[in-house]
Amino acid sequence: MVQSARKIEDLSDGRPGQYPEPHPHYLGRVMTSRFTELAVDCHDPERLAAFWCEVLGFKVIDRSEGKVEIGSWVPTVEDVRARQMPPTPLFIQVPEGKTVKNRLHLDVSPIDGSTEDEVTRLLGLGATRTDVGQGSDRNWVVMADLEGNEFDVLRTLAPQT
Repeated sequence: MVQSARKIEDLSDGRPGQYPEPHPHYLGRVMTSRFTELAVDCHDPERLAAFWCEVLGFKVIDRSEGKVEIGSWVPTVEDVRARQMPPTPLFIQVPEGKTVKNRLHLDVSPIDGSTEDEVTRLLGLGATRTDVGQGSDRNWVVMADLEGNEFDVLRTLAPQT
């Protein structure tokens, strides 16, 4: 039987961090795949990795010819097999440039300041504001990194005083 597709919000009780129960087919079974890296094609992996390290407070965890991986943790096979961990961005050098709007993008949320303060900080790191047709009535800001990859700055998660 195929279940109809429903949004997570429709399946949870609405509280942040609440997710639906796993489908009965998966109960008692371990998933066979994990989301481990998010690969980003780019011209200059070192430069783009340094930018995103500044944005996210990450560090370089691996580098090889034409590749730089960053993260807040160093993944081990044991950790990844035990549970889903945050994926690590992996910047890979490619010869071609970006030509169209990304179909996948990152959303970031400030944790210790306002959205406006974070946008100002990111502009100082070299990000730019960009228009992808979002309109002016949105409560998020669309930006682009040093190679034009779009990302959104969402509402702040900083404690409200």
